[in-house]
Parts: sequence; structure tokens; C-alpha cells
Amino acid sequence: MEQVFDTERVARNRLRAFRKGQRGADFLLNIVAEELADRLAVVERRFDKAVELHGVTGVVANAAQATGKVGEIVRIETDAEFAGEGEELSLAPLELPGLDDQSLNLVLSPLAAHLINDLPGYFIQIRRALKPDGLFLAAIPGSGTLAELRDCLLAAEIELYGGASPRVIPFADVRDIGGLLQRAGFTLPVVDQETYTVRYDTLFSLMADLRAMGMVNPLLGRSNKPVSRRFFLRAAELYAERYSDPDGRIRASFSVIYVSGWSPHESQQKPLKPGSAKARLADALNTEEIKLKR
Repeated sequence: MEQVFDTERVARNRLRAFRKGQRGADFLLNIVAEELADRLAVVERRFDKAVELHGVTGVVANAAQATGKVGEIVRIETDAEFAGEGEELSLAPLELPGLDDQSLNLVLSPLAAHLINDLPGYFIQIRRALKPDGLFLAAIPGSGTLAELRDCLLAAEIELYGGASPRVIPFADVRDIGGLLQRAGFTLPVVDQETYTVRYDTLFSLMADLRAMGMVNPLLGRSNKPVSRRFFLRAAELYAERYSDPDGRIRASFSVIYVSGWSPHESQQKPLKPGSAKARLADALNTEEIKLKR
């Protein structure tokens, strides 16, 4: 499979950002923690053994635990430094979380799967790790995320240098994520998307937040040629022209795809076989059925 992300750079970016402290840039992770906890809270069952995959601060694991629906929850991270005081982590890279087959009832993946090169393989690993009727919940930044920033960086680079290199990572479409869940063998998949608009004083304050999130460009195809301050000043001008509000502040979009899927179990609802319906749709709608010519 083609490699898009420099996995070593991804790990360094995340750890560097964690060491410096996110200083309010963890707002998206906090939103996701609350949303995933709300979704977990309405599930009428208890999950005895769970893991949180690469959740940085552990806020998602804590929110899940607070629902009362989770027994033991283990956090998996890339480095022991992500541990809280007195906390023990399991260590594994993003791409290969190292989960034993049919060992878990619940897997949580908050804001990490968008940095996986082999996302189909990642989903398969998780599905195999779940016991029958186990649940996978994830939050994945999707298409539309940072669309404004992508547009302005691209326009500025073309204008000043006559060409462009990738500076914002590609984000998956919600339909693609749904298809990958089904291919990985999950049942009853549900996928939806929420877009959060965040306002900043300038492009530079947005980029500071992205660095604090560990989102420095991790693409293998990125250009290593340094760009001038003029480039960023021009990108900031374009951003202000195209995406500012009347008060002068700029908008940045973060679109999060929320995912749930279950590992197969005989107790789950099954779709009816074609032709097995006992009532005609035309009768229910009180209309006449028109047969198509073949």
C-alpha cells in the first residue's frame, strides 16, 4: 500500500506537542470526548474490557469511564511520556496497536485514525480484537477539515513560486469511511459527520494551535525546501480576504466523522433477504405499482 504519512515524524510531532502542553488547543479532543461519551451512554449494555487508542491526554478514556458503562480501560500510546501521574500505559505504534484477537469489548479511537497509512488494515485489526458483539467507536477528522487553510496556502504558493506542494494532509470522505467499515467486517455501521467552526485572530494563531495539536505537516510528499516569511504573510492576506467575518477574525473548519460499528454476533439484527417482504410498498403508499419494461 502506498505510504502517505511519515510515521516517525507523526510520532515525533505528537510527542513534541504533548511535552510543550496544548495550552487550550485540546478543544477538539475535549469536544470529541464528550460526544463519544454521550454515544456510549445510550448503549444498553456494559463493556468489561476496553482500550483507548492513542488519545494523547486520556480525556476520552476518562469520559468513557464516567458513563458507568465501562469496566477496565487501558490506554495505548506511542511513548510512556503520555502517561498521567501514576498511570501505566501500553505502548504500540499508531499503525499497529498490537491487540490480541477477541480480547476486548470496546475500542475507542479519538482523532488518530486520520494519520494511519493503512486505514483498511487498521479497521481489520480492531474488528479482530473485539469479542463477538463488541463495539468500535471512533472520531476521525474528515473532508472539509482545514479546507480554508489548504486553499490559501495553495493559492499563495502558486502565486509566489509558480507551483505547489502538499501542506495540508488529505482527509477521508464520510462515505469512504462507511465503506471501509463494511469491508473490515463490522456490522450495523453508523457514520455521521459534524463540522465545528473555530475563529482565530489570524492565520498565525491557527497555525500555532495546529502545532500544539501535533499537526505539523507529516506528509512524505512534503517539500523540504524552506519558504520565505513573505509566503506566510501572503497566505494570511488571502485568508483574511476570503474567510474572515465582519469583525476581522478568520474561520477554520474542523469536520469530524463519528464512527460506530459492531463485531458480528448471532443476536444482531440481520437484513431481510430480497423478495422476502410480506407487504407491498405500493399498498403502504396507497399508489399504483408501475412495472418497468425490460
